[in-house]
Amino acid sequence: MRVSTIVKHKGLRLSILIGALICTEIVFAQDWGTSSPGDELGNAKALGVETWARCAQYMALPNARLYDLSHVRSNTMPASPFGVPLKYNFRGTTGLPGTLHAFNGDTVAGEHAAQGTQMDALGHFGYLEEAWSGEGEFPANSVKYFGGYAQKDVKPSATSPLLKLGVDKVPPIISRGVLLDAEAYLGKGRPLAAGVSVTRADIEGMIKAQELEPILPGDVLFIHTGWGERWTDPMTDEDYYAMGPGLAYDAVQYIGKLGVALVSLDNPFTDPVLPKQLQGQAPPPEGTPKGLPFAVHHHNLSQAGVLQIQNSRLTEITADGVWEFCAMILPLRIEGGAGSPVRPVAIGAP
Repeated sequence: MRVSTIVKHKGLRLSILIGALICTEIVFAQDWGTSSPGDELGNAKALGVETWARCAQYMALPNARLYDLSHVRSNTMPASPFGVPLKYNFRGTTGLPGTLHAFNGDTVAGEHAAQGTQMDALGHFGYLEEAWSGEGEFPANSVKYFGGYAQKDVKPSATSPLLKLGVDKVPPIISRGVLLDAEAYLGKGRPLAAGVSVTRADIEGMIKAQELEPILPGDVLFIHTGWGERWTDPMTDEDYYAMGPGLAYDAVQYIGKLGVALVSLDNPFTDPVLPKQLQGQAPPPEGTPKGLPFAVHHHNLSQAGVLQIQNSRLTEITADGVWEFCAMILPLRIEGGAGSPVRPVAIGAP
């Protein structure tokens, strides 16, 4: 549904529109998708009063409903090969002597910020000026990061948390969400195959086909590929974390320049991954820059300042055709964390 249609027909409060107009000039004056010295926010700088006003438009609709865009976290959900699997331990019911109380608790082990529906902080990825040969120790002291930071600024020792660019620096994300249906547009109703790349032209085509307003700085972009249909709990499809479709390199450059604050797909990588690529038995998809098999991660996190969420749950909201909505995403404030589990929600009208 177009925002202009909402404004014309839904009787939204004038104050919402005035608030948006006041901030628009400031927001559009920024040079989005670039790394400036000392910047720890990237495109999240666009978040604020103007993006909150966009959100309010969708929450004000009389037939608005809430969509949970995260998967339930469990010991049997699909597990990333790049992180330590989660292990929840549930304690027995106990109480306090001399009282009527009874209580339950649990503990968790594993790499919680790399499993399930999770967000990458900008400090999750850095880069080298020259490719590492794999011989000897990894040259960690030569790593560079978004915002012009060096390794000594971000992670001065192996056991140090991220002193810069950690997930604790990510503000609450409250903004207009835009959902593009690549399964319908590219797949003609079928899930995209592993290695398929969603290009800039595809993004522009989907915006036109779905009759959406242009993407604005601070917007959150979700792309439904259909790969998320492979997510089962307990996990029964080993291919889910072995390969997948993703964004093309020209697409990630494009959305950065548009000012997108965060991008998320219904798959584990955001990058397109071909069968056997993770095992080193196949090259990255065509168009991937040399030395950057995960070029989307590289560009978003270390070059453009665009946050990422992996493993979004988009089947239900896509089925209802809710293409624009209020998106609310609050990562945990983990000091120096490279990422966080998240529970993104969308509020919009079918």
